[in-house]
Amino acid sequence: MLEIKQHISLKPFNTFGVEAKAKWWVEVTSEEQLLELAQSELFQKESPFILGAGSNVLFTQDVERLVVHNAIKGIRVVESSSDWVRVGFGAGEVWHDAVMHCIDHHWGGVENLALIPGTVGAAPVQNIGAYGVELKDVLHSIRALDRVSGRMVTLHSSDCAFGYRTSIFKAEAKDRYIITEVVLQLTTHSHGLHTDYGAIRDELNKKGVLSPTIRDIATAVIAIRSSKLPDPSVLGNAGSFFKNPTVDREVFERLNTAYPNMPSYPAQKGVKLSAGWLIEQCGWKGYREGNCGCYEKQALVLVNFGGASGRQILDLAQRIRESVLHRFQVDLEAEVNIL
Repeated sequence: MLEIKQHISLKPFNTFGVEAKAKWWVEVTSEEQLLELAQSELFQKESPFILGAGSNVLFTQDVERLVVHNAIKGIRVVESSSDWVRVGFGAGEVWHDAVMHCIDHHWGGVENLALIPGTVGAAPVQNIGAYGVELKDVLHSIRALDRVSGRMVTLHSSDCAFGYRTSIFKAEAKDRYIITEVVLQLTTHSHGLHTDYGAIRDELNKKGVLSPTIRDIATAVIAIRSSKLPDPSVLGNAGSFFKNPTVDREVFERLNTAYPNMPSYPAQKGVKLSAGWLIEQCGWKGYREGNCGCYEKQALVLVNFGGASGRQILDLAQRIRESVLHRFQVDLEAEVNIL
């Protein structure tokens, strides 16, 4: 039975821990509930905001519309062969728990994505990625409610227009689909391990691991992320606030001449720079202003020390962006969804 509530605090439902209220609020735990909700006058009249774990959102004001908390759970093996397995995860499953479930079953492909906060349903929207792996690399298909037709549909990876931290769900089809299940295609043996990133290699060497397993890589990633990123339950944050910018070769050559130690990585359309490094060079790392600031161990992470408003965090982010643009002529784009 659906229970629509009014004027619900969203503070417990966003990892920044900022205060905001939802005009209407409902939690759905099954496709059947979602389809029932989709027939309601409130759902059709409003433009509902779909909320998972709130790990990639900054509320700067109250949400004057229906907030749908997607809490659809479940894990099932959809199909398998001698080399691979397709596994469906409910959109409301915690992403890290899903990764560890795969590790426990010796399914490879997502070990580099351990400890990324959020739910499974949010992963394709953002095309989450870390240490050389992106969700698109393992995504087979998505089951979702199409708000245009009112029917459940299946979208394959090729339908999703995946890019760096983006997808069709953030662009041309924003707010059209409500994801209920994500199906991943994973390897069952002969896993293609990704250990190219220096941090992973260093962590494995430190532990004396010469022939890593997928669990070894997940453990290394967890250790690296834990050392760099604050626990949202202790210090409010949404992980990386900005995307790593990609610049063309000419811009890179100019910057590289002036800053030869600047981190850079090859990208499809130019060269990718480290947003954290750019921000740190502008003096923001460890900066605090009132109740918000930049994390002392990672300048890319904006934090709420307690009591900061979403507007205060956004104002700080805008000043950081302006300082990077002024010094490097590189414009940063927010990775966090700002409401």
